[in-house]
Amino acid sequence: MTAAGALILKMVIAAFSGMGAATVCHPLDVIRVQMQTEGNAYSGFGDAAVGIYQKDGLKDGLYAGVSAGTFFIDAIATCLVIGIYAYLLESAQNANIKNGLDKNAIPLSSKMLFGLTSGGIGSFIGTPAELALVRMSNDKKLPLDQRRNYKGVGNCVTRIAKEEGPTALFRGAPATVLRACLLSACAMGITSEIKMRLSGSGFFGDDGKMLGGVPLLFVATLISSLCANVVANPFDVVKSRMQNMAVAKDGSTQYNSMLDCFLQTVNNEGVLKLWSGFVPAFLKLAPYTVISLTLTDKLTKVVTGKEAL
Repeated sequence: MTAAGALILKMVIAAFSGMGAATVCHPLDVIRVQMQTEGNAYSGFGDAAVGIYQKDGLKDGLYAGVSAGTFFIDAIATCLVIGIYAYLLESAQNANIKNGLDKNAIPLSSKMLFGLTSGGIGSFIGTPAELALVRMSNDKKLPLDQRRNYKGVGNCVTRIAKEEGPTALFRGAPATVLRACLLSACAMGITSEIKMRLSGSGFFGDDGKMLGGVPLLFVATLISSLCANVVANPFDVVKSRMQNMAVAKDGSTQYNSMLDCFLQTVNNEGVLKLWSGFVPAFLKLAPYTVISLTLTDKLTKVVTGKEAL
């Protein structure tokens, strides 16, 4: 198989894995966005979940914007992030084999660089879809006279471009890309590193394949998700706020830049606000990472006979 064919195959597998994970985890993303943009309206994760459900139910509440989240962000961005990472990792392993080295003799820094690269590419391309998800997830909690009432992801993206200008589709892109770079570097790189180290520990069988290797992947992805969430959450808060802010008739906005949003948030609400939504973000990221990476690894094994991570 050519290099281009191998990359495309990995991206297709990652896309299906991402969509499957997103379907299960989407409500947690809605809760995260509303906690991050609503200020102090909710006292915690449970209060937000109950409040959203009681107000808007499942379809218009906890699953608001699900089409954007499932079929755009996770079909486009996820296939790039996981697909490109798996391709870069396999290329490095093949290079080691060619040079007579252990294929897994790849430093953690290189794995994290692979994750940073794939995360940056995927997040930039997926920024308009991410923006649509934030807008659609957050619309129902606005006062009636301020709601945008988007009819779907296509309508959302089209209206943003028409009403606010094409560049508005990439509002919050610096924060989005920085967050994704850090998130992917930790989630992907640390998962591969922990998986490699624990596979020979004896805790999961002599070769780490106990129960098909699922317990090993579960532990590796859970730890990497925690690390990734701690590092990326402040950028997630800034991203959500910038993407959700309204544009006044004179063209002015609440935040002038990512730094301005960061400073306003810290000055007005305290530094801990940068980690608001941490619980739902982690509760979403952990199962999402576990499901998507496990599916990717197992589907790749079935299709190609090789592991993806």
